[in-house]
Amino acid sequence: MNTVTIEVASRAHSDARFIAAAQAGRRQGAYITFQSVEALWSTLTAKRWELVQTLCGAGPVSVREAARRVGRDVKRVHEDVHVLLNAGILDRADDGGVVFPYDAVHVDFVLRSPALAA
Repeated sequence: MNTVTIEVASRAHSDARFIAAAQAGRRQGAYITFQSVEALWSTLTAKRWELVQTLCGAGPVSVREAARRVGRDVKRVHEDVHVLLNAGILDRADDGGVVFPYDAVHVDFVLRSPALAA
């Protein structure tokens, strides 16, 4: 199964994983990293998450087809697609459509007390 991990992690953590992968000479898996929970949720709103879920494992589709599948206005889905493309969550398909190139998503972050996060 082709799984991507969406995570909240610091730049230092992401850099360390990259260096470890380079030193080991093997892939560490696919990751999409956000630097804060707020950045994650501002990018992956409920409507965008629904879009990602719908496109998960679906292969390339046009924006119009994506809008049909989620039952939403094409213009609004088009806007959401561009946010997801810019975040690296969706990719452009060869035919001009979009694709979520994974079969599964693992979301990984820790919620801490604000007192402990400082």
